[in-house]
Parts: sequence; structure tokens; C-alpha cells
Amino acid sequence: MPTDRASPRDEQLADRLHSAAIHLLRRVRREDAASGLSGPRLSALSVIVFGGGPITLGQLALAEQVRPPTMTRLVNALAADGLVTRQRDPADGRITYLRATPKGQALLRAGRTRRVAVLAGQLGGLSGKDREVLARAATLLERLASR
Repeated sequence: MPTDRASPRDEQLADRLHSAAIHLLRRVRREDAASGLSGPRLSALSVIVFGGGPITLGQLALAEQVRPPTMTRLVNALAADGLVTRQRDPADGRITYLRATPKGQALLRAGRTRRVAVLAGQLGGLSGKDREVLARAATLLERLASR
């Protein structure tokens, strides 16, 4: 359970984790150019694909921290590329759900595979002991992320 005030040691660790995460993401993000999509489109498509189910435009805009008109433009482009579809809610026609097409899912999975390959290649240069430490750290980071 988080406290109101972090210790200086925890703040230093949090700062190091934050910096390392950003640098790792920047390094693997270089692989995204192969998708042919802009960063914002890839990010929105990622939420749709890996978010666990259909999502409304409003939910997607909230997740991506953009205004609905901006998200509408992004979704229109994704739909024009055949990466997402829209489906009206049969019970409430005002609600439209977004789903990734098989093409959209394949594009994101290929991108994820490229990113993971970059990280896996870097892990190969570490000792077995260091990889065990990172495996434990990954478990802890997953726990923190799920809170």
C-alpha cells in the first residue's frame, strides 16, 4: 500500500526506474518505423489490439490522453488503412465500438515481435545471474503496474 511520502531512497530508485524505462522504450521504438504508421496511430492501435476487447472512441481518447476530435482523426486513418472497424452497439446506436481487424492485429504483433527481439538480443549479452535478477525485477514491475 503506497504511503503519502516516499523515502529519499525510494524516490531515487523510482527516478532510476523511470529513466531506464524511458531509455529502453526509446531504443525499441526505433523498430516502429517498419510498421509504416505514425507513433500516435501505433499507440491508438496498440490500445485497441492489446486492451482486451472492443473499446469506444471516448475510452480510447481517454486512454491516449487526447481529445475526442483528435482520436476521431486517428481512428478514421486506421479505418482507411483497414486496421480497425467500427460497430454500433445494437442496444444503443449512439455507441460505436472499435475493433482491430486481423490486418491490424498482425501489424501490432509483428511490431511487438521486433521490439522484443531487440531486447532479447541485449539480454543475451548478460550473465545468467543478471538475467535471473531481471526476471525477478520484471515480476515486481508487473505487480507495480497492476496496482
